[in-house]
Amino acid sequence: MARKNQTYRRVLYALFTAIIIIQNFVPFLGYIPVGPLNLTIIHVTVIIAALTLGPGGGAVVGGIWGVITFVRAFVWPTSPLAAIVFVNPLVSVLPRILIGVVAGYVFKWLADKFRQRYLAMGIAAVLGSLTNTILVLGQIYFFYNGHSQALYQVDVHALLPYLLGVVGANGVPEAIFAGLAAPLIAKPLLNRGYKG
Repeated sequence: MARKNQTYRRVLYALFTAIIIIQNFVPFLGYIPVGPLNLTIIHVTVIIAALTLGPGGGAVVGGIWGVITFVRAFVWPTSPLAAIVFVNPLVSVLPRILIGVVAGYVFKWLADKFRQRYLAMGIAAVLGSLTNTILVLGQIYFFYNGHSQALYQVDVHALLPYLLGVVGANGVPEAIFAGLAAPLIAKPLLNRGYKG
């Protein structure tokens, strides 16, 4: 049984890694352009990994996405803004890792509290998604506040309202989508074999 579980875990790692790579390089499968930013759906893959493989597995899959984001910022950025912002690994890699950590631990904690696993997964997915949004945009504000005129064509004093607008326009829909989609995919994967 332990060997079967280990094999299932390896298959899931390979599957999630392949999906992350495809989502990063096939247009509209991972990033949907909306103005100067991109609506991201790759975080859902990381959250599903966290729900099925646990916080460590989610962190690994999130780290893979982060490293791809970091490398792409130099060679093939998803937007003009990405070429400036995502060359900082604290912005490109760390939030992606923490998606998996937060979603995985929140799910573990809530799974003990709620009898309804789907609800626990949904809440964990929303919080994982918001972790990415808040950390990326928060660090953009922290690191690039003085450069906002060049980066966003936004007055320095208007940067915070601009980023809060991005949270509303991108972050909230991404979180809602994650909360609905991730449990639909993760629950059958958990029922199939591996138990976090």
